[in-house]
Formats: sequence, C-alpha cells, structure tokens
Amino acid sequence: MEKLIGKFKQMLSLRHLASKGVLADEDLEIIEDAGIWVKNGKIVEIGAFETLAPKAHKSHIPIEEIVSGNWVLMPSFIDCHTHICFGGNRAKDYALRIAGKTYLDIAKAGGGILDTVRKTREATFEQLYQNTQNILDKMLKNGVSTIEVKSGYGLSVAEEIKILEVIKQISSESPMTIIPTCLAAHTLPPEFSEKEFYLAHLTEELLPVLSEKKLSKRVDIFVEPSAFPMDIARKYLENAKNQGFEICIHADQFSVGGSRLAVELQALSADHLEASTAEEINLLANSSTVAVVLPGASLGLGMPFAPARQLLDAGACVAISTDYNPGSAPMGNLLLQASVLAAQEKLTTAETLAAITFRAAQALALPDRGRLETGFWADMIAFACEDYREILYWQGQMLPSILWKEGRRLF
Repeated sequence: MEKLIGKFKQMLSLRHLASKGVLADEDLEIIEDAGIWVKNGKIVEIGAFETLAPKAHKSHIPIEEIVSGNWVLMPSFIDCHTHICFGGNRAKDYALRIAGKTYLDIAKAGGGILDTVRKTREATFEQLYQNTQNILDKMLKNGVSTIEVKSGYGLSVAEEIKILEVIKQISSESPMTIIPTCLAAHTLPPEFSEKEFYLAHLTEELLPVLSEKKLSKRVDIFVEPSAFPMDIARKYLENAKNQGFEICIHADQFSVGGSRLAVELQALSADHLEASTAEEINLLANSSTVAVVLPGASLGLGMPFAPARQLLDAGACVAISTDYNPGSAPMGNLLLQASVLAAQEKLTTAETLAAITFRAAQALALPDRGRLETGFWADMIAFACEDYREILYWQGQMLPSILWKEGRRLF
C-alpha cells in the first residue's frame, strides 16, 4: 500500500525534538498545508502538499484526500502504563476515598487491589476479554493507537497466565499495538504469608512460562513497604533481567526508593513518582530511565501530582500515562489528564505532546513511532481544528476525528 494523504491545515511532526529535558513550543515544527506520503505502513516523506502531490501523480500514487474543513495532523497517542484487564469495579472504594478514607485504610478493610483480584479470578476468560476490548475500543476513539496493558489482578501462576492470554488474544485481533507486561508482583496474594517466598515462586514457576508461551517480555513490580520492599524487589528484578525480561517499576508513589532501584537496575521506566524528592529527580535525570507520571492516579486518590516540571528542568525524559485501573485511576482519558497536568505543572505544549507520543514510546522501547518522520510507522490522528494549540486547550473534550494505524484509516 502506497499513498499520499492530505492536505492538512497544519502538521505537527514532533521530529527533531529532544528525547529528554525541557522543550519550548518554538521548537515545534509546524508544516502548513501539509501532506504525508506513506508506503507499507511507514512514512516515506512529509512536506507541503502542493510539493508532494505532483510527485504522487507522476508516480501514479493514489491520493487520500482530506476534505471538508481544516485539520491538524499529529502522531497518535501512546499510553505506556495501564491496568485495563480486570473484573468488576471499585465504586465502593471510591465512595470511601472521597469520604476521607486513605488508600491504605481501604486496603486493610478488604478493598483495594485484593478486591479486584477476587473479582478478576471469578471472571471467565470471555468476560475479561470483552471488558478489556470495550476499554480498548474507547481508548482508540480517544486517539490511542499503542498501549501497554499489565496483568496483576490474578496473583497466582494460573490466574496471571489467564490474564496475559486474554491480552495476547486481543492483541492478535486488534488494530492497536498492545504491549503486555507481567505485574504478578502487584501485592502479596492471600495464599502467601511471606513476600520473599512469593517472589521466588513467581521467579521459578511463572516467569519461565511467560517466555515459553510468549505472553510477555516485560516485568513490573510495586515497590513500597506495603507491597514489596526494595531489598526483595531488587532480587526479583535481577532474576527477571537474567531471564531476558525488560523491567519497569511502580516507584515512589507513597514513599521513595523505587526510582533509585529503577536507575540502579537500568529499568526502562519508573512510574508514579508522586513522592519523589530532589534526590530522586536528579537520579532519574542523569539516567536512561523514563519518568512516567500518572495524573489519573493523583486525581483519583486526591494526592499531589508527580513533579513533572522539576523532572523536565533537571533533564529527565518525562512520559504521561493514564494508569487506567479500576481502583485509583478509572478515568482513562489520556488527553484530558495530560491537559490538566500541563496546567498544574506548567508544561509547554511541546513537552506535553512529547510525553504522550515519542517519549511514551521510549518507556516501551519502541523507537519506531511517536513522530511523523521518515521510516516511522504512520500512526497518526487528525483533529478538526485549524490551530494545534486547540488540542490541549479543550482539555480532552475535542477528540480526534480521524485515526490511521500504520497508514490504514480506522475511523
């Protein structure tokens, strides 16, 4: 398949932007009256439509004309941290939380992660499949074309495999790129009394099966005293790396330590960071580990946002993700969350859009998407507006009208 698509009032390429640190809006490349040449799902050339169109005619390349009004084209969104394969919901937890109960209070009373574990274990493969697919359909309409999906609500070898097989089945049928991550080390399941023994069990009994069945190449762990302390988390992650897994860490959500471990072990990302101090910020800034901030969790828990501005000023690579989950972050609207975080943390448009495109791709080790650039996948969205600044201005209320995945128009 080869074609020229256009024309667009503006094209926001995001190419040439730095992978780390501060970005000014003046750094953005805005191509007016633009077109994009696509072949076999990848970008061949971008530029002025009036320059590309004669070349397409001469080569007998079809043109996919975009008509009826003004359009702004940009790379489609990448959500690099979600927990969307689950059973039931936690509306009861949310009511308790807004009435003043804390995250830990709710967990001790039988709510929290273990409540979702019970409901997920009770759910059939088909129920989990349909619920996850419904969420993915909604996120695709919101402009997300690549998404990470974690397990973590099974907490046993059999149940974690069930969840990851659901994700694998959906991935084989979905137009989206779905990156599965094993988060069996989410919290201690009720069947175990020793955290270290549970992690050793996962290392010996689960991780080899994931490799054998090709269910996941990524391993995550929730590093907190209430979940898994640093010392035993380190051993688990080292074992996972030795088995060939990429690693990421739920870090610094309520207490520090996880981000230090992420940097030490060269994890792809350290995610959450609401509790990070200047020391952790500097460690991340001087590493290759992506700092993934999750404004949906802050909104859902009523706690401060991660220090995205300070991370960028220090030189870190900052990605923004939804943390879409049934407990602390049930909203799942990436553009809305990024827009709200930008206002609160004073992020530029360039920094915000980078954080939900190519910098989010960096957290997933996907260097082939997130920019409109020669050789990249033609994953892109068009908004029905004439100025790219409207995308954040409407705070998630203006959704993309057109989405292409690998050059194929999906809606």
